[in-house]
Amino acid sequence: MSRQLKVLSALDVAETQWYHFTAILIAGMGIFTDAYDFFSLANIIKLLGRIYYTREGSPNPGTLPRGVNCAVNGAALIGAFIGQLFFGWLGDKIGRKKVYGVTLILMVVCSLASALSFGKSEKGVMTTLCFFRFWLGFGIGGDYPLSATIMSEYANKRTRGAFMAAVFAMQGFGILLSSLVSLIVASAFDHSYKAPSYKHNAAASLVPQADYVWRIILMFGALPAALTYYWRMKMPETARYTALIAKNAQQAAEDMAKVLQVDIEAEPEKVEKMTQRKDKYGLFSWEFARRHGLHLLGTTTTWFLLDIAYYSNCLSQKDIYTAVQWLPQPEDMNAIQEVYRVAGATALITLCATVPGYLFTVAFIDSLGRFFIQLMGFFFMTVFMFALAIPYNHWTKDQNREGFLAMYSLTFFFANFGPNPTTFIFPAEIFPARLRSTCHGISAAAGKAGATIGMIGFLFVAQSKVKTALLILGGITFVGMLFTFLLPESKGKSLEELSGENEDDAERGDQAT
Repeated sequence: MSRQLKVLSALDVAETQWYHFTAILIAGMGIFTDAYDFFSLANIIKLLGRIYYTREGSPNPGTLPRGVNCAVNGAALIGAFIGQLFFGWLGDKIGRKKVYGVTLILMVVCSLASALSFGKSEKGVMTTLCFFRFWLGFGIGGDYPLSATIMSEYANKRTRGAFMAAVFAMQGFGILLSSLVSLIVASAFDHSYKAPSYKHNAAASLVPQADYVWRIILMFGALPAALTYYWRMKMPETARYTALIAKNAQQAAEDMAKVLQVDIEAEPEKVEKMTQRKDKYGLFSWEFARRHGLHLLGTTTTWFLLDIAYYSNCLSQKDIYTAVQWLPQPEDMNAIQEVYRVAGATALITLCATVPGYLFTVAFIDSLGRFFIQLMGFFFMTVFMFALAIPYNHWTKDQNREGFLAMYSLTFFFANFGPNPTTFIFPAEIFPARLRSTCHGISAAAGKAGATIGMIGFLFVAQSKVKTALLILGGITFVGMLFTFLLPESKGKSLEELSGENEDDAERGDQAT
């Protein structure tokens, strides 16, 4: 016998309406901003070295010291790790909507502050930049569990996968915009300026007003987040939080009646009965471990392993492009030329491989299923990583460079027609409403831990041993494929079916035996 509330049943069977697209845009704009803020740094990281580390006698003048490079890249990732845990927990405690605006404000303020980083020396500028990017990452991290949970709880069960994948697909467009903005700003400051060679004088390779370039690029990240704030505050709280956690059946029915434009019965007695069950279990209980322990292990490990590979690739594309001689050596370009060329290469890969991968997921996730797409994506990432690494010397020859880039692009395509969106989707579907945001935050934080490890590891390995790095990443994606078997298929089922929240006592007793 089903215990499903009518307000939740109405959401599960609702036809696709305008409010679905509005929710996708509002939730997706946070992911869009996240991607812009994270990945725009890859376009300007070398420019920071040329501007602030040009002292004579330095081991590598014009290059950020490895420790500084790790700090600048890692500050936002560490902030996101903490933000995902904190805001994920807070979203279950006080509500998704109440926290949703806070994360956006943090992104707006800290994007602007990062661009205005100051100091009397290079150490001061890098310290303030790391400080503000940490808090930027804190806000970005909070947006992941909230956006995923809100979209999953608003969607109908038939097309929920496509809606959630569409939210996450905004990451691809955020990466693309960061490259386009970098191209435009570099062009505006004359990327073709013929400065003396970097090889002879790192400081002389700077164009006039080069310090403005990276600041403008980072500052632009505040705009999409600011444009979304009003609409986030207009969204009602999700019915699943209001009814199942806040225990306000009347408010849940009223909110969703406005959204769906239908009459919905409140059913306060059923809500009271459901929310007073004695067998409600907590995150650290044996019952949670029995029901969802393997699920949480699956969502955390697959996201952790995926992000080691994905962020290593995304944040270190410039080094790989240089290693295979697709981009000139740094000493053959002035500072703004380097920004322009790196951004252009990233835009091309994003447009040809990354964005199509997201769109394929949106199109096929509700027919092929989350499990199949994640397994397939990990499999092909493994295949192409090894296909690049094993005959690496073959690919680095001039006549084979295009083949390398085509195959390298396919690793991005199958990351995004694969585990990158599905690791975002799974934890927002398979856990109970009262723990959904928390478990998503834990899973996402595992991902950011993997991203941090991948970023640091790639800085130490890939700059000199690209082949070794690709072999390691291939092994990691293979392990990710194995851990995918811990996850259930969730297509076509309501969130309550997946978590067991609408089963009656007899059904629970039968399952326990």
